[in-house]
Amino acid sequence: MHANTTLTPAGPTWRDQALCAQTGGDFFFPEPGSSVREAKMICRMCEIRPACLEYALTHDERFGVWGGLSEKERHQLRRSSCDRG
Repeated sequence: MHANTTLTPAGPTWRDQALCAQTGGDFFFPEPGSSVREAKMICRMCEIRPACLEYALTHDERFGVWGGLSEKERHQLRRSSCDRG
């Protein structure tokens, strides 16, 4: 008999609670040159936004809208943080 080694989280993670999990990824990973306005609007209403942005910056997410910022905006944020550091 084998024990079940799959671990399940004690509660919902920030990803489960985020509004983007309820709307689908199309808004957050648009085709190049497409608008990210809808994604940012959803992000502004999301309580999980700070955790999402922190995750994206920590894991160097290079595509999509994370924490209300586009790829370009996250890159600028990283650069300004490095300039101050």
